[in-house]
Amino acid sequence: MSGMLHLYTGDGKGKTTAAMGLALRALGHGRRVLVAQFMKNGRSGELEALRRFKNARVVEIPPTKKFTFQMTDDELAEAKRQQSVALESLIGFVEDEKPDMTILDELAITAHTGLVGNADALRLIDVALQYGEVIVTGRNAPPAIMDRADYVTEMVKRRHPYDSGVQARKGVEW
Repeated sequence: MSGMLHLYTGDGKGKTTAAMGLALRALGHGRRVLVAQFMKNGRSGELEALRRFKNARVVEIPPTKKFTFQMTDDELAEAKRQQSVALESLIGFVEDEKPDMTILDELAITAHTGLVGNADALRLIDVALQYGEVIVTGRNAPPAIMDRADYVTEMVKRRHPYDSGVQARKGVEW
């Protein structure tokens, strides 16, 4: 069985939320779902809920400690090394688990910023596609991922409270 690649990109809210909705749909049909979040701290409400499903696997990937544009050259090199190690480990995990759906949250921005190379991101995607659907999220999706995708949805921000100084709210944004 092989799946299709779904991409949720753009500067609007809802990329991760859409991906997690697909995870919930798949779990409701008894499918096995694997979720990995790049760059995030792993404390989102979605992950807490998914951990309660027996057919869901949440893979911990070390979060980045700050935005890449704030990192020194040494910090950036270390972040790239950590993400590369995590990606290789994730490939092995996908091959072992053979999930019906793999969600690679924030992989697009992780590739865009160079924390993982496009070739490595595509290799991970292709391994996961052997077993089922793959969902990639993140701003600034590189053309290599966009061209590979079967579905491309761009979220467009028209208005967001963050622009007025409202911080991300637990249970709504995370």
